[in-house]
Amino acid sequence: MDPEPRPAADIPSAADRATATDLIAAVEDALAAAQAAAPTAPAASFRDPVPAPAGPVGDALPVPQPGRPPMSQRATDASVVMLAAGAGTLMAGTGAGVALWALAGVDPVTLALAAGAPVAVVAALTRLVRRAGQAAQQAAPVTHHHTYAGPVTQTHTHRTHTQARGMFARSTTDARH
Repeated sequence: MDPEPRPAADIPSAADRATATDLIAAVEDALAAAQAAAPTAPAASFRDPVPAPAGPVGDALPVPQPGRPPMSQRATDASVVMLAAGAGTLMAGTGAGVALWALAGVDPVTLALAAGAPVAVVAALTRLVRRAGQAAQQAAPVTHHHTYAGPVTQTHTHRTHTQARGMFARSTTDARH
C-alpha cells in the first residue's frame, strides 16, 4: 500500500525544523547540567574491603543506644506476658467500670444479693464435694491381707507432722502409716 500524500500544510518548513532542533538541544543541555549538579545516588549496598580489627579499639566507653535494651529470650518472653496481662487487666477493669456505671441506679441490697449468690453457690458446692469425698473414705475400711512363710517381725508406726506458718496460720498435717 502506498502512503497517502500529505497536504502541503502538514509538512514543516525549514524554520520549524530549525526551531525544533534548537529546542531538543536546549532540553538535552539542561538534562546534562542537572545530572552534573545532582549528587550521586547512594549505592544499594557497600562492602568495605578493609578487614575488621581483631580486638577492642580505642578507650571510649560504650554509648547506650536508643530503643529497648537487649534482653535474654526468657526476659523477652516474660515482658511480652506482662504486657499482655496488662492489656487484659485494662479490658477487665474497663468492663467492670462500665458495668458499675450501668448498675448505679440499682438497689444496693439487690446488687449485693446478685453479686453474692454465685460465690455462695460455689462455696456450697465445694463443701458438698469435700463432704462426699470424706464420706467415701470413711465408708470403706482399709483391709490389709498378708501371707508370710517363715518368721516375720512386723512394726507399725504412726507419725503425724503438723506445721503452721504465716500471719494467718495455715495448718497442714502429714499423716503417714
